[in-house]
Parts: sequence; C-alpha cells; structure tokens
Amino acid sequence: MNPSPPAATRPLAACLLCLALLLPMPLPAEEPPPRPTIGLALGSGGANGLAHIAVLQVFDELEIVPERIVGTSIGAVIGGLYAAGLSADEILDIFDDVAGSPLDALSGLAGMELGLTNLLKIDLSNGGLLDSGGFLRFMAGHTEVRSFEELRIPLTVVATDYWTGDSVAIDDGRLFPAVEASMAVPGLFSPVRRGEQLLIDGGTSNPLPYDLLLDDMDVVIAVDVSGSRHPEPESEPGITDLLFKTFSIMQQSLIRQALEHRRPHLYLKPEAEGVRLLHFHHIHEILAQAEPVADELRDQLTVMMATQADAMP
Repeated sequence: MNPSPPAATRPLAACLLCLALLLPMPLPAEEPPPRPTIGLALGSGGANGLAHIAVLQVFDELEIVPERIVGTSIGAVIGGLYAAGLSADEILDIFDDVAGSPLDALSGLAGMELGLTNLLKIDLSNGGLLDSGGFLRFMAGHTEVRSFEELRIPLTVVATDYWTGDSVAIDDGRLFPAVEASMAVPGLFSPVRRGEQLLIDGGTSNPLPYDLLLDDMDVVIAVDVSGSRHPEPESEPGITDLLFKTFSIMQQSLIRQALEHRRPHLYLKPEAEGVRLLHFHHIHEILAQAEPVADELRDQLTVMMATQADAMP
C-alpha cells in the first residue's frame, strides 16, 4: 500500500483542489455563424437567358456556391451545366464558340464539320419544328455527369405536363432528358416523354420557379430573363416574332402573378433590348446589358458576407 501523505500536506492539497474547482473552465472555441443558405432560380427566356452567365460569374468571383439551383428552359440548360461543375466562364466559352447565327448557337455548328440537320433535325412529325436531341448531346459532351445524383450542386429543373398543364419538378434520374423536356418550346422543339407524362417547356407553367426554394433556403435569388417589349412604330412584327413574343407575354404574366403572391429575397431582371428568342449570337450584347444586374448582385452578396464576418467572434 502507498503511504498516506503527511498530515501537514493535507490542508495544502485540499486548498489546491478548492482553487481548481473555483477557477473558470476554459470555454470551447465559438463556431463561426453559418453563411445563410442561398437558393438560385434561373428563369426561362431563350437567348435572353445567356444573362444567367453574368450572374454565375459573380458567384464564381466571390467564391460563393449556392446550396440549390432551380431552372426552367434555358435556365435548366445553364443551371445544369453549372451544377455539373462547369464554371461560368466555361459555360460562356461553350456558347461563345458556337455563336455564328441564331440557330448556330443552338446547334453547335460553328467550327464543326456538321450541317444544321446533323444537330437540329426537322421533326414535324413529333409535334415540333426541330429535334433538340443533337443540341443536348452537344452540351452533354462538355461534362461527364449524366444523372442528377452526380451533380456537385443539387438541381431541380421544371417542365410542364402537356395533358394536365401541371408544373413538373424533376430532381432525380437522367439529367439531359430532363433538361430537354424543360426547354421543349411548343411548336419549336418536340415534346419529351417521361413515363406516362408528355412534357413541354416549363415556361408554360412556371417560368421563374423560385417558389420551389422559398421554404428551404435562407436567401432566394430569382433571375427573370423573360425580356420586355418596346413599341416599334416603323415596323410590323413578323410571324415568328408574334409567336415567340406571345410566348414571352404569357411567361411575364405568370411571373407577375407569382411575384404578387410571394416574392424572392432578391429579384433580378436583366435588360434584353433588341434580343429575340433565338439570338444566341448576340451573347456579348446580352452580357453587356446584364452588367447592372450583376453589379447589384455583387453588392448584395458582398454585404451579406461582410455582415457574416462582423458576426464572427
């Protein structure tokens, strides 16, 4: 047995023990406050949707990755590429490289030994003027991602059930068939079958699907690229303008109703003056018109980051 400590040391040991108990315990290091979760909604709008690239460039510049992306039509195309891991500049390069004519940008013809019919085949028998399959294969060639489950950022794309008129949110399964359905502009691209559903462009039911984010994200940013119309008294609209602008009018009406019901935290609407549905060859003009919106987003995100930094110990 160990000998007991001498009686004279017992009071000292007792005092040291009491002092130890009275000293404040070291506090665990405080965790920095989490950054608010960000959901990004990229809307429908044809070539106007290239303005989404300017928005994504701001996220890349500030090194902020949104927690979720939702997209309709061109928003699904660009959102899908971004969620797959491409940077905004890489997406810009894709569209910039193929820009040559309104349809060249869709088909990826520029610099390729392919004719228009190789990628955008006339397909009147299937409910559309063009078959978008070639365009989607061209886009898919820039990433190895093939399913929603492989994406680096959770993504939801929106299409419309032709028979019921209901909006259809797709977030699982094969990526590019879902994107193809989301961009199936009635009369232009063929509808897409998914199970028992026949799907057409999501812009016919939910052209700016920020509502899918409001209940889950702290900050919801919605980018409306549905465009605007200005009187042109010296010219009459042609048949294609009438068709495509009528589609835009419908989308703008749906967006107005949604905004009256419940707004996103940040609503952005880039200018797109003089840009028509298939004017993808105007990419640099579109991005230039989107600069004010990109500046606004940069300011808002910078303030959010500064507020978070001030809250840190």
